[in-house]
Order: sequence, then structure tokens, then C-alpha cells
Amino acid sequence: MFNIERWQEIFEAISKNRLRTFLTGVSVASGIFILVILLGAGKGLQNGIEKQFERDAAGIIEVWSGTTTKEYKGLNPGRQIQYRDADYKQSVQKFDDKLDLRASTYNYWGAPFSYGKESGSYQYRGVTPDYGRVENLTIVQGRYVNDNDMANNEKVACIGMKVKTDLFKDKDALGKEIIINGINFKVVGVFTDPGGEREETRAYLPLTTVQRAFGNGDKISNLFFTMKKTDNYDEALAQSEKFTQDLKNLLKSRNMVAPDDDGGVGVYNSVKDAKQFYDLNLYIRLFFWWVGICTIIAGVVGVSNIMLIIVKERTKEIGIRKALGASPFSIISMILHESIFITTIAGFVGLLASLLLLEFVGPMVQSEYFQNPQVDFNVALTTLALLVFAGAMAGFFPAYRAAKIKPIVALRDE
Repeated sequence: MFNIERWQEIFEAISKNRLRTFLTGVSVASGIFILVILLGAGKGLQNGIEKQFERDAAGIIEVWSGTTTKEYKGLNPGRQIQYRDADYKQSVQKFDDKLDLRASTYNYWGAPFSYGKESGSYQYRGVTPDYGRVENLTIVQGRYVNDNDMANNEKVACIGMKVKTDLFKDKDALGKEIIINGINFKVVGVFTDPGGEREETRAYLPLTTVQRAFGNGDKISNLFFTMKKTDNYDEALAQSEKFTQDLKNLLKSRNMVAPDDDGGVGVYNSVKDAKQFYDLNLYIRLFFWWVGICTIIAGVVGVSNIMLIIVKERTKEIGIRKALGASPFSIISMILHESIFITTIAGFVGLLASLLLLEFVGPMVQSEYFQNPQVDFNVALTTLALLVFAGAMAGFFPAYRAAKIKPIVALRDE
């Protein structure tokens, strides 16, 4: 039941000790403010890390060629390995039942592109159709390279938005012909890439066309694979690591590379790296929680100390109340009301200030690895509820001590 006299007592006690109450409230408000800001920062780091992995398909395994470092079967070290179509085809044939996506590419940097009077230097890649899904790109106009393009060596190109903007400005690029390294290619698609502008300074061409038109024979630069999804991360990691090792052994055998020579065949397994990034993110968030909770505890301890002082100051008053028949529960309730009121108001102010800061300042923070710091509203309310509970506990022990004071002892207090 609402007791107006009780609240009048609380406000009277607060008004008599404004500075002390204000400083206590600041310590509590700063505690929840720091906790929420740290949780928002942790979420911003998580968003940034997840954004990095959105650039490509999940769990990508990339293979590239390198230079041998050891003699093997009469062949000297220092040989530059060159992959061929047969390497890719045999890899797919051997591991096909384990694969989700598979692709091979031939890469060329700094190629001259031109359309009409506009020109520039960009990268082209000869690709197989699955590579678009590996890169996680989005077709905004037209289409991507397909199997028919591969089979018929079609001279078609899917160009990045940066290339389209540079060469065509605000004109439509579909159906137009651009010149790449002196050869005409018809634009059949325009794409965007979550990796940003750097990834959009490319043109994707059918791999077979690139090999034939530019005299590259059956050469390829990279192989890309993703594994079929599994039920949990540990299983996915074990499967990808076994596949990686088996694939390296196969390619080393085909290209006469010593089994213990890691220079000839390079492999990047993003499944393994993803675990490291997410573990780091977890540790950061746990650290933020720890720092924030410690700050809140410091504020709650401050509340408890203040309530002890209040009990000490009001010892004679409490003795008079008990002598007049006040129950221990009413004494405890009186002290708890003041403790909870101060904690709740201060906590709400700290929570509101932190949410406003994240809402207005967060979007202004521009960083590749820190994006959109925010806190789930339910989590914020939960932290406030925990703070109020902590405030109640902070007030309970001084209140319990007050309730146990004997009236005769309290009345003798000076």
C-alpha cells in the first residue's frame, strides 16, 4: 500500500543530506553507465568482426601456389609451383562429397580497361560460376558468369560497381562492350561486394575464356572450397582441418613438392581463424562485464555505507519508534525504501545517459573493426533490475541492524 508519510520521510532525509545523496547517486549512476557503455562497445567489436567474415562465404578454404624450399626427387628448391585445371578437377573429384562450394580462378592485376573515352587500370579474374557465392557478392544488375559462358568461352564480363561508375558514370552498362587488355567483352552484370570499393574494382570473366583469349593455357591461380555445414563448430573445425591436410597432400603429390615442404602449397582456413576471432571477442566481452560489474559493486558498497551512516544518525529516532510499538518489519521497510529509491533513480539516470550516448555517438564512430555499438534493451533493463536488487541488499543489512537495536540502548545514543 502506498504510504505518503513514508515517502515524505524519505524526501526529508534526502533534502537534509543533498550532497551526500548526490554523490551516492553519482557512484551508482556511473556504475551502470560504464557497464552499458562497455557492453555496447563489446557489441560494436562483435559487429565489426562479423562484418569482416561477411565479406566471403562462411568457412572458406583458399589454396594458392608458392615456391618450394626443399629438394625433392632430384628437383632443386626454389621452384615456383603453377596449378593447372587438372589439379582443381582432381581435388573436386576426390573430395566432392564433402564440399558445398568449389571454385578456381586466374587472377590478373593492373589490366587496362576502357569504354569510349573513359579508361582505368583494374583487376580481372577468370572464374568458375561458384566463385560469386564464395565472394558473397550481390548482383545489382544483370547476372553473373554461368556454366554456358564457360562451355562456349563467351567473352562476357560481370563488373564491380566501382568499375561501372568509373567507365560508365550514370549510364547503363548492361549490354555494352568494354575493352580489357585489348579484347572486347560484353557487360552482362554489375555487382557489389560487402568487402567494399577495393573488391569492386574487379571484373569477373569466364575462366575458360581468360585461359584461351589471353593465352594462359590451363593455368589457374587459386582454388576455393567451402565444406558442407555440420551440427557444431568443433565438428566443422575438425572436418576442415582434415580436408585441408588431405588437400595439401594431394597437391604436393601432383606438383612434386616434398611432404614436409610448406612453401610450395599455401592454404588459408578461415574456419580456424574464425574460432580465434570469436574467442577474442568473447574474452573482450567478459572483460567488459567484469569491469562494469566491479564498478556497480563499488557504487552499491557506497550505498551500503551511506545507509549505515543514516542508521547511525537516526539511532535515537529508531529507538523512539520501537518504544512506541513500531515493528522490526516497519523499521527495515523504512531503511529499504530509501536505499531502493536512491539506487533506482540513479540507476535509471545512468542507464538513460548511456543509451542516449550509444544512440547518438555510436553511429559517428567509423572503423572497419568497430561498427554500430548497441545494447539490447532487455539486457539494459535486466542490468537495471539487478542494480535495484543489489541496492535492496545494500540497504537490507543496515536496516536489519537497525531493527535489532533495543529501544533502551537507542534512547541512550548521543
